[in-house]
Amino acid sequence: MKTPLSKIYTFLFYTGLFFFSFNEYYGISFLGEFKTESGALFFLLGFLLLIVESIAQKKISIPYKSTLFQLLVFFLLWCFTTTLLNGNTVFSNYFKHTSGFKRFLRQYFSFLLSCVVFFLLYWNVICKMKVSDILLKIRKVFLLSLIVAFVYGFLETLVVIFGFGTFYPVLKLFSYFPFLEVSLHSAGRISSIAYEPPFLAIYLITISGWMFSYILTHKSPFKFLPAFAVLFLTYFSGSRTGLVVVVIQLFVFCTFLYKDPRFKSYIVKSLFGFGLVFCFLLLLNGEKMVKSISEKADSLDFKKNLTKNVSNQSRFGMQYAAFHVFLENPIIGVGFGQQAYHIRTHYPSWATRNNYEFELLYKNKNERSFPPGYNIYTRLLAETGLAGIALFLMLLYFSLREARLLLKKAKGDEKILLIIILISLIGLYINWLQIDTFRMYGVWLNLAVLIRLRYKPLNLRDE
Repeated sequence: MKTPLSKIYTFLFYTGLFFFSFNEYYGISFLGEFKTESGALFFLLGFLLLIVESIAQKKISIPYKSTLFQLLVFFLLWCFTTTLLNGNTVFSNYFKHTSGFKRFLRQYFSFLLSCVVFFLLYWNVICKMKVSDILLKIRKVFLLSLIVAFVYGFLETLVVIFGFGTFYPVLKLFSYFPFLEVSLHSAGRISSIAYEPPFLAIYLITISGWMFSYILTHKSPFKFLPAFAVLFLTYFSGSRTGLVVVVIQLFVFCTFLYKDPRFKSYIVKSLFGFGLVFCFLLLLNGEKMVKSISEKADSLDFKKNLTKNVSNQSRFGMQYAAFHVFLENPIIGVGFGQQAYHIRTHYPSWATRNNYEFELLYKNKNERSFPPGYNIYTRLLAETGLAGIALFLMLLYFSLREARLLLKKAKGDEKILLIIILISLIGLYINWLQIDTFRMYGVWLNLAVLIRLRYKPLNLRDE
């Protein structure tokens, strides 16, 4: 039976899921890495209420029997241990007005907030839900947020891509929406409800599996619209990684469709539907559309853009430098959160040459923001060594393995949920190749759902 407090933090959980990608506003500075993360505000408040309830009832649900949760705890402990082992250099590190110890505290707190504090909130809400409720309620929340994102993104596309400035006053009305401040990108890209196109891509990668699943569960012709909205926003966001990852997710989803005789025709119908939309856009502004496709194809040319694109220079230069730090400290790394202090002497000349980002931001001691690592895997190699990356990769491997094993015996809503989890985790794990933060809400949400499917609470019977 739900208590009044549990009802409130459950509502905050859903509200946080709705707003987790709404970060196009000035934010709250003292929250640091989470200052523009509106969803985090609701998750944090929900967790505080969960703690109050737990103290009152003298119990809290923790999935300590789960192998996935155990691996997560071991990884957390190793991140702390390797920093202790590197204590001498951690305390002597200093860059951008920040000591190594202070940097560790910030990064470790951010890590704990993402994958322990918020995870426990997800778990304590989800473990009390039936499988059908998990599927329908979480998916509905994501759909509602996607409707807002698509309307915003569609208007933004008309203004930024196709040059219909008359729609800008309508678009500006979104500034009255919570956690949004309408701003346009001059590079011919859209960001919709997110601050920048890469953050929009993370949001779309997170919800894509949930939106694709409407094709499996609904009979109405409108079941294709959520998938179309995801693909539309992904394409016009201009995010190369987002486009590649969402296409991979779509391919994985199509393999599930093709294995089921009932859904083979859907693939043909979907291609036909997207073809019609493409023709409509060509008629609307064919020259712009052809130019957009040409630019998109050109941007995906890895060899051509490696040293000609500033963003790619920075991205691969950082990863190159991080790998060299790992080679110097292969077993235990240099300590959690310490990568930025050590990679400065390893920047390759081909990355820094004619690259304003290094001069103005990454190598500038007066610029307080630290350089991004651009890749969680190379970051962990540098900071936690072989021991740390092994634990982390085991967590990823066992999560995908668990989803596949459960999928073989699953039926009904449970099978749909496992397909969603598999598609989402594959996309998010690939996306970690170009981002180095643990602030990936979708990963920890999906792991909580996966553990729930593996360890069904005794007081629930899933129909």
